[in-house]
Amino acid sequence: MLQEVFIQLWRNPGLFDSSRGNLAAWLSVIARNRAIDALRKRRPESEIDDIVISVEPDLAGDAERARAMEKVRGTMGVMPSAQRSALEMAYFEGLTHTEIAAKTGEPLGTVKTRIRAGLLQLRKAFQT
Repeated sequence: MLQEVFIQLWRNPGLFDSSRGNLAAWLSVIARNRAIDALRKRRPESEIDDIVISVEPDLAGDAERARAMEKVRGTMGVMPSAQRSALEMAYFEGLTHTEIAAKTGEPLGTVKTRIRAGLLQLRKAFQT
């Protein structure tokens, strides 16, 4: 392909106009255009429906996630219900601490303390 570009320049040197740019840039554009044309002319080697994508299952990762979820569920299951509820609203419902306080009618400081205590309890579960 590159050879074709140089042959084109050799046969028709008048195609290059130095007032529009330098020779290297012009050759790069010509080579790029030829490469794009060649790619467009190629036929696909196989139909897209015939292509099988093989992905190896990540069994170790899946097992680790399952153990982590089991640990989270077990830890949250033994938490006081108000603490568990505050954590669920913050992390599963996406509520802010202020929104949780408004929804539950609890003081903001209480909500923050419950969430912090719950997170500390979860952290401790993963350290053992």
